[in-house]
Amino acid sequence: MSAEQGVFQRALGADFARLHPQLQRRFGVGVAAGYACVGRGVMTEIRRGPWWTLPFLAIGTLRNIMFPEKGRQVPFQIDNYAYVDSLGRETVTFVRTMTLRPGRRRRFDATMIYSDTRRKVVDYLGTHQHLAVDLDLAVTDDGALRLTSGEQRFYEGPIAFRFPMLFSGRAHLVERFDDEQGHYTIDLEVRNDLLGLLFGYRGMFECEFLPGEDAPAAVKPYREEARE
Repeated sequence: MSAEQGVFQRALGADFARLHPQLQRRFGVGVAAGYACVGRGVMTEIRRGPWWTLPFLAIGTLRNIMFPEKGRQVPFQIDNYAYVDSLGRETVTFVRTMTLRPGRRRRFDATMIYSDTRRKVVDYLGTHQHLAVDLDLAVTDDGALRLTSGEQRFYEGPIAFRFPMLFSGRAHLVERFDDEQGHYTIDLEVRNDLLGLLFGYRGMFECEFLPGEDAPAAVKPYREEARE
């Protein structure tokens, strides 16, 4: 696989060409591609599971992974920048900022690499890359990108273990381009295998493609994890 290809191109291989052209452009962000993508739009709905999911979601706010609030018509921004991290890996940021109300913002921080060892995208969640998640990617018949999260591993100093899915959730995401409306759509659910819905959102956004300078410090993790 060519090193000139970006993270998602390497993961999808020949299927990358089956993506809608606007999705090819969006997920083609990479160091060699020479551009970044900043999306701005509205989450038409942010939802969560029952009351007992609140402590789990609240803990996620400490590392910008998830949050407990619900909402409708929530403005948001997603920042996708490609850069080479201190370990020499091409990395793409997926930082989503939700403006729930004046003075209250929440973020999802994620940085993604392509793992030659695992032969798939590894998604590091949060500000400190404590949680590494395998991503399975597929292209639907209508050219959308479908993402499903798999095995999760927790890393902190000498501590390293496979995170039990009983205490976590699997993400199911579909992203499309709506030709009629001229914008991207996104639909995410995070579900626990036994307990059902933990968190989810759906929305729409437009993208601005910017010259591919180094990623701003504000969207990079505070700590980089070498273990995949």
